[in-house]
This record gives sequence, structure tokens and C-alpha cells, in this order.
Amino acid sequence: MSTGAGATQGGSRERDKDKTDSSTSLPAAGVSGAAASGSLGSTGSLGGSGGLGGVGSQPAAPAQIIRFKTGLRNTVWDCMRDRGWKETDSELDWDFFWADVHWVHETFDHVYLHEHQRINHFRNHYELTRKDLLVKNVKRMIKTIEKEYGKQESLKFEFISTSYVLPQEHALFQEEFKRNSGGVWIMKPVGKAQGKGIFLINKMSQIANWKKDPRLKGARGTAGGGEDGDGPEAYIVQRYIENPYLIGGKKFDIRAYVLVTSYYPLVVYIHRNGFCRFSNSQFSMQAKDISNLYIHATNVAIQKTSPNYDGDKGCKWLLRNLKMFLISKHGAAAVDELFTEMEALVVRSLMSVQKVMINDKHCFELYGYDILIDSNLKPWLLEVNASPSLTAETQFDYDLKYAMLNDCFDVVDLERRYEKDKRLRTRVGGFDLVYNDGPVKHERTSNYSSYLASQSMQK
Repeated sequence: MSTGAGATQGGSRERDKDKTDSSTSLPAAGVSGAAASGSLGSTGSLGGSGGLGGVGSQPAAPAQIIRFKTGLRNTVWDCMRDRGWKETDSELDWDFFWADVHWVHETFDHVYLHEHQRINHFRNHYELTRKDLLVKNVKRMIKTIEKEYGKQESLKFEFISTSYVLPQEHALFQEEFKRNSGGVWIMKPVGKAQGKGIFLINKMSQIANWKKDPRLKGARGTAGGGEDGDGPEAYIVQRYIENPYLIGGKKFDIRAYVLVTSYYPLVVYIHRNGFCRFSNSQFSMQAKDISNLYIHATNVAIQKTSPNYDGDKGCKWLLRNLKMFLISKHGAAAVDELFTEMEALVVRSLMSVQKVMINDKHCFELYGYDILIDSNLKPWLLEVNASPSLTAETQFDYDLKYAMLNDCFDVVDLERRYEKDKRLRTRVGGFDLVYNDGPVKHERTSNYSSYLASQSMQK
């Protein structure tokens, strides 16, 4: 790390000793991604740290102690401390800042970052992580692809259920609702997480009641996170996927961890270890059950309030376990295709926002992708989280998140252990480089499939 001045708004730096337009080519829309995985292996250790594919040398010792700043006290803090980094409470004198999105929105544009300083968000991450802006950007990408490469190619970007932003697109939604009466739709506030504010509807009258609800007055949903307004809070309404894949009669979704270190060029890593989040109740599409979020929402924040929630076991399943279960039911070829499509979905969503994202060499971002599989083994993108929960519910949860974070910091390489090694690091612990200004081909290209949910190599 440079010993030069830290981020400044004026003033001198003192080390805190006491406290420890190269855009992606569109023909790559049918991204092929990483290469074939080895055997799935056992469901043993969750540790992702391990060998570095494509790198023969061992990392050098860190040049100096990294000074970090964060307001968190969870796996993030533990991981940074265990790497030997020292915490500082200085506002601007740090090497790395694990910031929350509010700081990014309010402060980032008003500080000067020096060469060595890094932060964990891009300035306008919300182009990907706000539900309404994600939909807008993907729709625009679909039109662009269709115009330049044809309808068949644009269908590869149809990974989000039919969506409308309310109240702006209320008339369009009303027309669609009438054309396909009898369906169920899900309402989600555009800027909230953890299942807050979501509900299902099957009648237009429920929309009318929503618009009049005084509790929903407020944010209309501007790019920076919403502004107070006189109308109802901005929501997105999406056609509800009524045929989710069920295990034991219960609905689940997938959380995958995606690390973007640059948007120009687009550089994407996907971690092999993700998990499934299950509901605690048997799935039902009966009209009397559409208001029951214990059935329809898999968010842990909701499920942990369920009367039959088991705090010791939680409601998660290792993604590798899901992959082996699906192989036992559908065969390896179908499941390889599914996981490859999930990987491609991730890259295509990032391609959809690449041209509007403000790239910055000081920034990287760890996203939490929420993906649903339907009964036809088609993956659907539900949302992308800029601040995926890194607080552990169980020891299993802690081990998975801690190992993933450790791998994340190895990729970002704040210690500059790999700066002299110019070879491409296609594998860093559990993270696989899947896109580097184009799909990345790994060592076993003759039998391609995604590495997602494959066994992680150990040190």
C-alpha cells in the first residue's frame, strides 16, 4: 500500500497506531462462461480458500498493514481482523472502507480518493440493485439486442418476469392484467430489501387500495434512493411465477455471490458456494393463501418469524447439495445446463447496466443475486442486492460467508501480494473468473459447464 495521504477533504494524514470506452461486445450475449467442473465431491468443508487456477507462484507477503473502516460487526469485521488488518475510526484516513450504500449516495462524490484506497460499492450501483432500474436497463438491452442481432438472441435476456413500475406504468399494467385475467402478481417496493413491503394480488381492486394507503406515501423512486413525494411509494409489480421448483413441497430461491472488480472492461467472478433459502410452509396457489408470506417469500427476515422456524437449523441448504439433488432427479446434463444458464443470467444482467455504470478503479462490488428456478428448470432473476446480508444465522452460515469474504479480499488483493504476477488469475479460492471483457475459457473446454456449486479446492 502507498504511504501517501489518505482520502482528503483538506488536512494532513496521521496513521492510526493505537487501533488495530471499452464496452463488452454484444455478440457475446450468449455467454458461455467457465469450464467443466470436476466431480461434485462431498458436502464437507465450506471453505473456499484454495489453489489459484492459472497462477503458479505463491503470494508475496503484504507490503504493509491495511487500515480499514466499517460500521459492521459481523463476518466482514471478523474476516478483516483475521487477515491482520487494523481498524480505524478516521473519517477519511483509511486504505479500505466497507461502506454502506447511504454513505456512497451522500458522501462519495464529495471526497477525493488516493491511488491506493478502495471502497466496496460503485457510485451508481442502484442501476443494477434497484428493482425498477434493473428492469428498465434489461428491457433496454433486450430492445438493443433484438434490433442488432435478432429476436432469437434477445430472448436470452428474458430472465426477469413481466414487470411494470407503479404508479408510472399503472395504465400499461392494467391493460396487461385485463388481457391475462386470473393471474397472480407480486408487488415489491423498488428500494427495500429483506422482503419488506411485498404482497401478492389477484384483483385490480387491490391496486386501488394500495394507491390510497397512507402508509405508502413517500418515495417515488428516484435514482439515488427515492425522494419524498405526494404519491404512493414506487413499487414494481411482476407476474408471479406460479410454478416454482419445489423440494419437499416447499418453495426456495438461490443466493449466489458475484464479485465485479470493473465495468470497463467488465470483469466478473462468481463464487462456487452459494445457498438456497427455503420457506417454512408447503407451497400453495389457492386464493386463500396468497397473502401468506411464509408460503411465498423465502427471505430469512420473514421466515425466521414463522412459528415453525428452527433457529438451530435455519432454513438454508448449501447450493452444492441442491445441485446433487437435482442431478439425482434430472441427470447431470440437464442440471449442467441449468447452472450454466444461471451463470449466463448473471453476466447478461451486468452487460445490461455496463454502459450506464460509472466505472472507478477505487471500486469493486460484491452482489447477492437472488434466483428462482421454475418447474421447467428455467432460472429467473428476482433481484440483485448491493448489500447482501453477511450476518450469520447459524455456524453453517458463518463458515460459508466468512470463507467467501476471505476469497473476495484475495481477489481484490488490497495487500498487493499478486501485483508483480501479471498472469490472469482465473481461480481465486471459491471465486471463478467467468467474464473478462468476454467469456473466460478454463482448462476443460471440451465438456463445458459452470463451476457454480462445484467443490471448492482447499489449500
